[in-house]
Amino acid sequence: MSAPRGDDVGAYQRRLMSGLSLALGGANVIMQLSRPSVGHGIVESTVESGSLYAHPVKRTRTTLAYIMIALFGTDHERDVIRHEVDQQHRSVRSSPESSVSYNAFDPELQLWVGACMYRGLEDAALLLYGDSSGEWLDSVYGHSARFATTLQVPVSMWPANREAFEQYWSDALQLVAMDDTTRKFLYGLASLDFLPLALRVVFGRPHRFITTGFLPAKFRDELGLEWSNRRQRAFTIICAIMARTNRLLPRLAREFPWNVVLWDTRRRIHAGRRIV
Repeated sequence: MSAPRGDDVGAYQRRLMSGLSLALGGANVIMQLSRPSVGHGIVESTVESGSLYAHPVKRTRTTLAYIMIALFGTDHERDVIRHEVDQQHRSVRSSPESSVSYNAFDPELQLWVGACMYRGLEDAALLLYGDSSGEWLDSVYGHSARFATTLQVPVSMWPANREAFEQYWSDALQLVAMDDTTRKFLYGLASLDFLPLALRVVFGRPHRFITTGFLPAKFRDELGLEWSNRRQRAFTIICAIMARTNRLLPRLAREFPWNVVLWDTRRRIHAGRRIV
């Protein structure tokens, strides 16, 4: 792809809005929660309405809604979702009994979460088009600051360009670590332990395989997930099939369910209904 011009940036963002990119979701969430303070904040959270295990469909919808509004939302729409996320985050802070200190309003932790979301865009570009280094991503990168600034991160904290982002990412990886608590939780996430037993039995193992394939080695090793050359070959074939399928699908089918999530979230905001 060549570099975009002006409004073309939005078109390139939409090219990454493929339902097949959801295959990256499990790995990306694990990456976000691999910082001890983020992982413990989720595991120990008392906000029942935001629990993946208690409300898997709602939690998934909320996550997808946040991504869509961060990327495509108006200032008003972003203000609405920021306000609702803030309400949830007010209760997410460590107690004196917590083994790890955390606060969901910590901009450093929110920057890490936003950075993982942007890394997911690069991973999607590589999966769908075999390219995560083209000039077109330079323009998408600046807009992707909204992943972080739709939370509490000032724009000045977002790395200035993709080169600076790579330096930030390299440094931030040194802070990735799991203990028994977060490792058990994240392994369960990779294995779909939050789903009913029948679905877990059918989809848990393949989902763990796909998730492991998309995880960088650092995260894979921390989680204790095995990988091999044979598994890598199988994973590469699956990715090639997904990329070809993405090219053949008509736009409406290719963008599902992202397009429905964006429509539904905007409908909820217009009607004054809760998103989070």
